[in-house]
Amino acid sequence: MSKAKNEHTSKSVASKASKLLSSSSSSKTVKSVAASALTQARNKKK
Repeated sequence: MSKAKNEHTSKSVASKASKLLSSSSSSKTVKSVAASALTQARNKKK
C-alpha cells in the first residue's frame, strides 16, 4: 500500500508522539512508532 504524498500526521497526533518520545517509560517499539509519526508531520512555518 502506497502512501499519498499529501498525507501528513495531524497536529494532535504529532503532539502525543512527541510526549511519548520524551517519556522514559515508553518502550522502544512505542518510541519507534512515535518517531515515524513525527517524521511525517508537517514542519511549523516560521
